[in-house]
Amino acid sequence: MASIRKGLAVEAARQLAPKVTQMAPGLTQSFVREALHRAIAGVGPLPPAAEAAETQLREQHGNVDKAARELIQNHVAYAGAEGLVTNLGGLVTAAVVAPANIAGLALIQCRMVAGIAHLRGYDLDDPRVRNAILVTILGDDVVVKMLRRHQLPAPPMAIATAPQHDPNLDGTVSTVLAGELIGRVIGKRLATTLGKRVPLVGGAVGAVADGWSTWRVGRYADREFLPRAIR
Repeated sequence: MASIRKGLAVEAARQLAPKVTQMAPGLTQSFVREALHRAIAGVGPLPPAAEAAETQLREQHGNVDKAARELIQNHVAYAGAEGLVTNLGGLVTAAVVAPANIAGLALIQCRMVAGIAHLRGYDLDDPRVRNAILVTILGDDVVVKMLRRHQLPAPPMAIATAPQHDPNLDGTVSTVLAGELIGRVIGKRLATTLGKRVPLVGGAVGAVADGWSTWRVGRYADREFLPRAIR
């Protein structure tokens, strides 16, 4: 019975995913680039990624590694709160709130990774670094698979330090990341919510899923963006 219920949940989530993109057609590669731009430039109450990173660096008395860890912890908390708020309605409101959840998660993770890259001496205006940030958000497992299939030329660190910027990589990375974020939010978290059929549980699952995903991305960024200059 449990396996049947899980199968139904996964199938329902799969059917729901296209509805999300129909209701929010901006959830394509353009929304990924916009999220990255807003993360770097700052939006609303959130200051620019580099400014937030510098604040953490001052609080950690110039220790870059500690500042990076603080950035990760802060953004895990942001992601958890955002995941909770946008998932309290359960499956009934999923098609309405999922676009906001996806865009919010993209913004939070872009801002976190950009902050870590800045701390390690990378220029956030460099298109190679921006592509590396987006590739990092895909996560270690996805990147490894794409490298094996020759869908990516290199891991994030190598992309950020490549001799030249490859403009063909821009669209590829943005499209793949958009699909990956939609899959994470719809295919995994909402399927679990449907299986439990309890709205409040959906909020808790969303908070944990988004927080855990953000923590993993932060740890990956911490490993990939090695120092480029002595501060």
